[in-house]
Parts: sequence; structure tokens; C-alpha cells
Amino acid sequence: MFAGWRTGLPRPVIVLQAGTAVNYFGTGLILPFEIIYLHQARGFPTATAGLVLAAVMGTAAVVTPFSGALLDRFRAKPILIIGNLASALGYAGFAFVDRPWQAFVCSAVGGAGFGVASTANQVLSLTLVSAEQRASSIALRRVAGNFGLGSGATVAGFIVASANDLRAFQALYLFDGATFAVFALVVLVGIPNARLANAASASDRGTGFRSVAHDRLFLILIAANIVLIMTGGALFSNILAPFAKAHTPVGPDEIGVVFFINTFFIVVAQIPATRVVKRMRRTHALAATSALFAIGLLAVLLATLTSSTLSATIVLAGVAIVIAIGECAQFIVLGTIVADLAPPHLLGRYMSLYGLSFTAGVALGPAVGGALLATSPNAIWWGGALAAALIGAGLLRLGDRIPDPLLQAQRPPRLPQLDE
Repeated sequence: MFAGWRTGLPRPVIVLQAGTAVNYFGTGLILPFEIIYLHQARGFPTATAGLVLAAVMGTAAVVTPFSGALLDRFRAKPILIIGNLASALGYAGFAFVDRPWQAFVCSAVGGAGFGVASTANQVLSLTLVSAEQRASSIALRRVAGNFGLGSGATVAGFIVASANDLRAFQALYLFDGATFAVFALVVLVGIPNARLANAASASDRGTGFRSVAHDRLFLILIAANIVLIMTGGALFSNILAPFAKAHTPVGPDEIGVVFFINTFFIVVAQIPATRVVKRMRRTHALAATSALFAIGLLAVLLATLTSSTLSATIVLAGVAIVIAIGECAQFIVLGTIVADLAPPHLLGRYMSLYGLSFTAGVALGPAVGGALLATSPNAIWWGGALAAALIGAGLLRLGDRIPDPLLQAQRPPRLPQLDE
């Protein structure tokens, strides 16, 4: 069992992702209770509280491309430290807001820090490993994030249940801010100030995002990733709960179990799954990911055909596992492909747009799903399954255009030609 968790990654990568886990533990402490805090403890209308939270991701989305440009000019380590310190200031400031404008300022500062640090973490991780270790590095970073979020949310649930007052919420936000500062300290002390390649020439830097926009394969993969995030992770995370509550016999307790199974399975299976995916053609792995999402989404409808709470819960637990397997493959394969496609002097820009595709998918999934939830709820699942299947078929047709170590290993070496 533990052999499957051996990554062979260098010590700085392990230290970096341990810091990521601590950081995400702090995020997990506040994530489920942000609207509750702003509405109940601070008296903000729920609509205003929702806009405050949206401002975090909105600012992060705006800042992310600029962070990519910065990372192509400067080393990732100082940028990651600056991003985490900005987030520490923004999230700790939430503990003291009593007016909406103050909350929006904290959202802007915290969101900007998050947008910068998220891309910098990805780029710094890639500078510390070889090309063969990229998949393992991406997998470990995802495990660290999921483990931190899940454990933080669990601890916060007990704290809020025992002391649901202003001081408890303030303590959670202050602790969250402290985890960003701790992460910055870990990076400062324990991570070398490496970079992937020599600085690009002035002409290379001048092309910027225009050069990225000319990479049609990359743009296709970004568009495919947006659809996969919408149909897979976003619909499961945001739409399944209200749909299941309204159209199946399960209740909040069973829904909580389903989401726990999904997160737990990702944490346990992500790193071992890397070994499995490495033995597959990348196009086949992407097609399998799309197929898993399609199967999982269609299986949601099976839970509506039974009146048994246990049966419906078992079906949705199966959905959670299938979606989790698909997500494990999706992150490993797409992340490594993007890193392989990116020229060294444009790695920051490539990774920033790749990260932005997740933000777009997470935003569009609930928007589309929420609109259909009131008018045609079943269409969410069969429509999402159809979209995922079409994306899988399209990715499969890319074939040799996608860089693939297995294909390179299978090609016979070219023999030198003899002069006549």
C-alpha cells in the first residue's frame, strides 16, 4: 500500500507540498462558513456576502495572467512568497471587517495573492523536478491541497458547532491568515531559488501571450479542460447536492457522506493513479477521463429511480468514486501535457492560462447547472454526459499531435544513412 505512495520526488518538493497542505488546511477552516460568518456574525445580506466571495475568485482570475507574465521574467520563489503574504493580509483582515467595503478590500487583496501564489506554486514545483517527475509532482500537490481542505473543514465544523460566535469566526480567519504566512516562511527557508531555464531574450519576451495564442493545440486543450471541469468537478461539487435533496430520497447526512467519499478517494488514489496513467497513451487517458465523467453523470439519474435512501446513497457514492477517478487522471495528464508544450521562457504564461481554465470551469458549471436546475434538472446530467463524451472523442482524434513519452519510446531509432 505504502509502496504506491512513493513518488521519488526530491526533498524540496516534499517540503513545498507540506507547506501547501498547511496552507489549504487554513483555507478549509473558513471555506464552508464564509457566507455564514458575513451574514450572521457581521450582518451582511446574503447577496452581499456572495458578492464578497465572488470578488475573491474574480480578482484571482484577473491577476492570474499577469502572474504568468511575471513568472516568465522573475523566479517563482519570491513571487510565491509575495503572493502568500498578500493572502495572509487579506484573509486575516476578514476577522475585523464590519462594513461591506472593508470586506471587498480584503477580498481583492486576498484574491490577488491567491492568483499570484497559485500559478507560482505550479511553476516552482516544475522547476524542482525533471520532466519524468512532473506527473508525480502535480499529483502530490493535488493530494496536499485536498487533504488540507478536507481536514480543515472537518476541524472547523467541530469548532463552529461548539462555539458559534464572533470570536470563534475571528480566530478561524486569523489562523487562516497565519497559514499563508507559515507557507511563505517554509518557501523562504526550505525551497531553493531555482528557475527552469535561462531568461528569455527581449524578442521572446516581447511576443508574450501572442506567442501562446498561436499554439492551437494548447488552446484546444484549454477549451477541453474548461468543459471537463464544468461537466465533471463543478456539476458534482455544486449541483449534485441540491438536485439530490430535491429529486432523490437522500438527505444532508447522506450527501455529506458522498462528498467525503469523493475527497477521501482523491487523497488516497491520486498518487497511485499516477503510476497507472503513466502506462497509458495520453490521448487514451484523456478519453478515459471523459468517459468516466459521462458514466458518472448518467449514473446520477439512477438515484432518482429508487425510493430507498440506502440504495440512492450507494449509487451516489459510486458516482463520487467514478468522478474522483476521472479527476485524478485529468489533473495528471493535462498538467504534464501543458508543461511539455510550454517553451521554457513562456512556462509562466502557459501555466497561468491553464490555471485560469479551472477558474472558468468552476464558474460556468454552477451557472449553467443552476439555470437548468429549475427548468430541466435531468438535462444537467445527460447533457453534461454528452458534452464530456464529445470532448473525449475530440481529444482522442488529436492522436500524435499530443506529446507522449510512450510514443517516443516506441518509435525505433533512426539509423544513419550510408554514403553510396
